[in-house]
Amino acid sequence: MNILVTMELLPEHRGWLEAAGPNETFRFETKPGREDVRWADVIFGNVPPRLLSPNDRLRWMQTGSAGVDGYLGGALPDGCVLTNATGAYGLAISEYMVAAWLALLKKLPLYRDRQKECDWRDMGPVGSVWNSTVLVLGLGDIGGEFAKRAKALGAYVIGMRRTGTKKPEFVDELIHPESLPGALSRADCVAVSLPGTEATRRMLDGAAFSAMKDGAVLLNVGRGTVVDTEALLAALRSGKLSGAALDVTDPEPLPADHPLWQMENVLVTPHVSGGFHLRETHDRIVRIMAENLRAYLSGRPLKNIVDMQTGYRRLPVEE
Repeated sequence: MNILVTMELLPEHRGWLEAAGPNETFRFETKPGREDVRWADVIFGNVPPRLLSPNDRLRWMQTGSAGVDGYLGGALPDGCVLTNATGAYGLAISEYMVAAWLALLKKLPLYRDRQKECDWRDMGPVGSVWNSTVLVLGLGDIGGEFAKRAKALGAYVIGMRRTGTKKPEFVDELIHPESLPGALSRADCVAVSLPGTEATRRMLDGAAFSAMKDGAVLLNVGRGTVVDTEALLAALRSGKLSGAALDVTDPEPLPADHPLWQMENVLVTPHVSGGFHLRETHDRIVRIMAENLRAYLSGRPLKNIVDMQTGYRRLPVEE
């Protein structure tokens, strides 16, 4: 079996994969071409969708990301199984979310801006995580890990998921999308960790921002398309929202002349909350790949199979 590995690896990572498939043929190419893709029965990593064809021999693709936006809608051959890296990013991204949330509540970006001017000025009252209400949109690995941390810091946590009625222990309340407007009106912080799908596109639009509690904070580490950018700007300018931390934007990259860059109550980072910035994340991604390769070769079920219709990882019943 031909396995094309397109993600960057440390030497030990390569060893983990080769040990999982000792009799398979590997090709390690971080900048694959069309011929590499045509050669592969299996791909580990994220190749540009333009390199894929429905006529390829590809039978299984394991992405190094949790999001799989570009691989839906006919990009892959019929019957090709798509799996993602859910379970690798929760640690790094949830810590980013807590850091960004606290920074906004304590006005740290404002103080940092004024530090450059040697400005010894008190910027006034701050907020607290303790005794606040947090609405987490998406209770997968990332949203779930953030919910655990928010609850540990003393927040009341409302979690939203598409399906299932079993409430995880790390949330105080579980809702489904139809209950979103009412939950928005109660939340001091709205944390988004949703994938980019047609169902989530502009889920937070003008009406959603109008329904939000005055002074709420928005955190978005999912996809920029979940948020209507113009509606977000209006909510920030009016004071409806007290701040926003955005690791993803729409459009992305954010153009240099975009007004979000200049807003004092906005923290923008260039989609860096995940990636390989934390070594443990990199290790977890490769472990998922190696574990799935062993399962694939032995005929056992794969982890993190993506539903090609919804773009979400398939969940066991009542997960």
